[in-house]
Amino acid sequence: MSAEQPTEGPQQPAINLDSLFAVPAPIKRLFDKFPLTTYPANDIPQRSPSRRHNTQLFIFSDPVNAHRGRPSHNPLCLKWQAYLKFVGIDFEITPSTNHASPTGALPFLLPAASGTGVADVVPSSKLQKWAIEQVHCEEEQQLNLRFGVYASLIDHRIRNAWLYMLYLDSDNFEAVARRLYVLPSTTNSLVRTVLGLDLQKAARDELLKTSRYIDVADLEADAGNAFEALSSLLGEDDHFFGRPNPGLFDASLFAYTHLILDEGMGWKQNRLAQLLREHKNLVQHRERLLRFF
Repeated sequence: MSAEQPTEGPQQPAINLDSLFAVPAPIKRLFDKFPLTTYPANDIPQRSPSRRHNTQLFIFSDPVNAHRGRPSHNPLCLKWQAYLKFVGIDFEITPSTNHASPTGALPFLLPAASGTGVADVVPSSKLQKWAIEQVHCEEEQQLNLRFGVYASLIDHRIRNAWLYMLYLDSDNFEAVARRLYVLPSTTNSLVRTVLGLDLQKAARDELLKTSRYIDVADLEADAGNAFEALSSLLGEDDHFFGRPNPGLFDASLFAYTHLILDEGMGWKQNRLAQLLREHKNLVQHRERLLRFF
């Protein structure tokens, strides 16, 4: 038997690779009349120079308040706005929204004298690390073991009571949240309605993560206990943990105490302000830090 086996089936014709990529005649005639043209890339707009001379912090604000350097009406934005001021970093405020943020959330920062790519953006989760690299300030979390314990009072108990007061109290939502977050976003009444409902749902979902139902009395009691504990921690000092200058913890609390006590917010119901005013040293702490602005 021959070692070479015959090939079964009909002989396959050879494939002409050039014909696979040939442009059909009708299409070729069309592009001969209207040839493709590659245009040069657009120049970067003058309002977004390739070398920024000022650091820009993008936060919830309006043009007038941003120009004056006034505190943001959003606690997370105000926390980092205050912290950067406290550690001595110069920056300009740019009003923005979550939709304009490369990370989908505010605040974010564009450092001075850098490129314009996304890699230049400093999100809020990296703002402290960036600030420490700029001015070589100390990191409180590593200096004081109590930082995390007391910070949780702000990030959970006070924040939860804030979410209810701002978004789920109907009078406050109409007078404050809708004016600050909904109306500036769009002029379309239907979109405004949907956005308002989304904000309230997000707040409700956040509160239900830690409880089967929302109890207003419990939220306010937790916030009151948090204020009492923080008042005891501050004592007679000007700043928390005996620091000579305000730091991140001071900024975190100020972000809520200032907005709670700010009459310009237009609160209709403000039980948190009543609880906060029971602690004179916390009120004075807020007033001292407000002078930075």
